[in-house]
Amino acid sequence: MGALQKVVVVTGASQGIGAEIVKAFRKLDYRVVATSRSITPSADPNILTVAGDIGDPATAQRVISEAVAHFGRVDTLVNNAGIYIGKPFTENTLEDYNSVMNVNMAGFFHITKLAVAEMEKHASGHVVTVTASIENGISGASMALAALTKGGLNAATRALAIEYAGKGIRVNAVAPGVTKTPMHAEEYHEMLGGFHPLGRMGEASEVADAIVFLDSAGFVTGEILHVDGGQSAGR
Repeated sequence: MGALQKVVVVTGASQGIGAEIVKAFRKLDYRVVATSRSITPSADPNILTVAGDIGDPATAQRVISEAVAHFGRVDTLVNNAGIYIGKPFTENTLEDYNSVMNVNMAGFFHITKLAVAEMEKHASGHVVTVTASIENGISGASMALAALTKGGLNAATRALAIEYAGKGIRVNAVAPGVTKTPMHAEEYHEMLGGFHPLGRMGEASEVADAIVFLDSAGFVTGEILHVDGGQSAGR
């Protein structure tokens, strides 16, 4: 396909949902620029890896300029990097707050700005952000820091969708429930599954499938697609 191959940038790409997203886009023959703190080079010539802290503007700059230098363009950005600290609200330290804001908010801000500027050159593109199903608090779960950041990303998704609709750039989000990733120890899986009306945790591949769907859905923008086993609808 050569020059017609689409290019996707994926943050938080080394494990869990991020690794599944990379796999899903490679199956569709996209070229992938994959970034995370700990990412290692790939043997696949269509995967370019860039290691760095996504909250640092220099990392965002490097990721987007390497994408353009190696693959010529940016068609899709998947903002997947995110961290969750589940302490009771009053026990969160300034360090906790800063690290969540660094990854979840600064990480989104720096790279999205640069990717959208690149997409504007072609008057087409798609930004999809992995947020979280946080509309309803869950009794016994400490979600306020997650809600502060992920709720902001859901709102920014809708705002950007309208701001850039006239420029051919779509902006969507996928809001997962609790998903099976290395972040959650196996002994908690049953308890965490109980948070969802469907009675189980989500699979990382199910989140990746939703992202790929949104990427192909040309008339969908400003959408927060919940992949949460019914959690946002009620309990």
